[in-house]
Amino acid sequence: MKYILMMHIPKAGYGAFGAWSHKDIAANFAFVKDLNRTLGESGEFVAADGLTLPDQARVVRAGKDGVPVTDGVFPESKEFLAGYLMVDVDTTERAYEIAAIWSGAPGPGGLPLNMPIEVRQAMTVGASDLP
Repeated sequence: MKYILMMHIPKAGYGAFGAWSHKDIAANFAFVKDLNRTLGESGEFVAADGLTLPDQARVVRAGKDGVPVTDGVFPESKEFLAGYLMVDVDTTERAYEIAAIWSGAPGPGGLPLNMPIEVRQAMTVGASDLP
């Protein structure tokens, strides 16, 4: 079963990230890189990416003529999606375990961030995992 794990970060968190020391940023990136490598070795890794800052986000829908219509930025939002990790695991509990590991990525001073991670099962059209 595939799950997408999504890290939502408070709007203020983006500003704080810029104040981190290079050592703390390097430690955080090394943690995430090691997590992705470990999941790759176990066959559970599907994909992962960080996302650009929220001031570059837009919501797009098709106009009546099919031309893209954009809306946004939405600075009133208090949280933004910062990144995602997609895993292919045997149980929901394993997806939760991985989310908890990712949540504990180091922040300033090496302290765990304990950021909330939203876990949702991915459903594939035509697959048996659709309700």
